[in-house]
Amino acid sequence: MSVKLTQYSKASGCGCKIAPAVLEEILSGCKQTESFQNLLVGNETKDDAAVYESEDGNCIISTTDFFTPIVDEAFDFGKISACNAISDVYAMGGKPLMAIAILGWPVDKIPTAVAQQVIKGAQAICTKAGIPLAGGHSVDTQEPLFGLAVTGTVKKEHIKRNNSLKESDVLYMTKPLGIGILSTALKRGLLNAEGYNVLLDQTTQLNSIGTKLGELPYVHGMTDITGFGFAGHLLEMIGESNLTARIDKAAVPVMDVAKEFGKQFVFPDNTTRNYNAQSKHIGGMTDLDFIFFCDPQTSGGLLFSVASDYELEMDTFLNSQQQYFVKVGRLVPQQDKKIVLI
Repeated sequence: MSVKLTQYSKASGCGCKIAPAVLEEILSGCKQTESFQNLLVGNETKDDAAVYESEDGNCIISTTDFFTPIVDEAFDFGKISACNAISDVYAMGGKPLMAIAILGWPVDKIPTAVAQQVIKGAQAICTKAGIPLAGGHSVDTQEPLFGLAVTGTVKKEHIKRNNSLKESDVLYMTKPLGIGILSTALKRGLLNAEGYNVLLDQTTQLNSIGTKLGELPYVHGMTDITGFGFAGHLLEMIGESNLTARIDKAAVPVMDVAKEFGKQFVFPDNTTRNYNAQSKHIGGMTDLDFIFFCDPQTSGGLLFSVASDYELEMDTFLNSQQQYFVKVGRLVPQQDKKIVLI
């Protein structure tokens, strides 16, 4: 039996995230009143994971991420989901330690053998990351969903927050944009085998460089680009600081195949949702820009800032690690908008 998983879900991958405004409404009445001294990073910010300092001075990273299918093939869905979840540990500058699975499955609609392939895909990525898939939990659901809860470790001085940018920092990216566009093309039957291979290659690349970036003091802020798109996650990094990100539009990398689909107005519904929430904070967004800058990514790359005095050193380091990267802008004193596209 051939099963196309994307036909069983309303949204795909990180595009099924609850909208930021709705999420804020949900969490508005859930402020934690008790103080936990050892909780260094909690839900008071929009960081990628929680961080707890243990008695020996080392820190534990805890995160979870799960979503509905972004691809039709079960094994590939498991790989992408696992890679996406583990990324949150890397985005904090940490090293993953172990993972447990979260599986929701419509057992009356899709054979259990297909769910088994999802888990095997996740196991393959966990093995690649050097960690065990040590257990998990499953429930019977209306739509298939899968992800991981991941535990990691990090030294306190190596923690990278997403909102610790500094003036004059240079912004780096480690993967091109366009994942949401390609997943939409796949769901509509428009993506050929070559395009699918591009999609799979990008979404199953581990962001393991994040562990090494955590050790570098001149890396200030770091996050990974997922469901809120490039613009949304950059806005989270800027937060309420007195900074503006000046972004070179031409420098921001977008996969060639995604560019072509974008010109045909093939993009996820949640791109529009992201744009509506973010556009008031962005200057210089014209024509088709929103299709790419607001595209919800799944298992996207890292976005991080580097002290300008260490730009050459960072370039040399990333090249030595054979890490793909693009410099897309820098932080300047606050202007009318939080992001200015030039």
